[in-house]
Amino acid sequence: MTPALVLAALTAASLASPAVAQSTSRAGPLPVTGNVPAVCAAGAVTGGDNVFGVGVLVDTTTGFLRSDLSAPAKTLTGSFCNARSTISISATPMTAQSAAGAAPAGFTNAVDFTAAASGWTTTAATTSTAAGAGAAASQTRDTAFAGDIVVSLSNFAPAGGALRPVADPDYRGTVTVTLAVTN
Repeated sequence: MTPALVLAALTAASLASPAVAQSTSRAGPLPVTGNVPAVCAAGAVTGGDNVFGVGVLVDTTTGFLRSDLSAPAKTLTGSFCNARSTISISATPMTAQSAAGAAPAGFTNAVDFTAAASGWTTTAATTSTAAGAGAAASQTRDTAFAGDIVVSLSNFAPAGGALRPVADPDYRGTVTVTLAVTN
């Protein structure tokens, strides 16, 4: 074969062979999904333990309830709700745990107080054990929030009026703070 013939054959062969295709393939976009459920957590109690220690309730000279009763506030740290929420507070009076039956005339076996939970809403959620839960016991926050809730007690008074509490080594009541998602 002559060089011209070889060149002609190679040229013909190159024209007849398919070209190498440059192809790009793409899949997508592929969705990535998830969800975040509405959640509330009341946090952990700080400020000592989780007991409101009021101490001796009466003036030992008169037997009447002390007018200066107080207990250090408790703080619920790490509280959060990632949606609209309601904070509610409820309480039960401090009652004599060993007293059996009704208190004698002039005495009481219960001490009322007011409990408040502040810091979650502009108006504190408050309740009185004497008056029961009113409209102020629940407050709603329209936005997600994370922060501290301060729980405090005040306005101690003998249940039933100006009565002397009966002697008992253990008067107990409760305070409950609830955070809940609100629709």
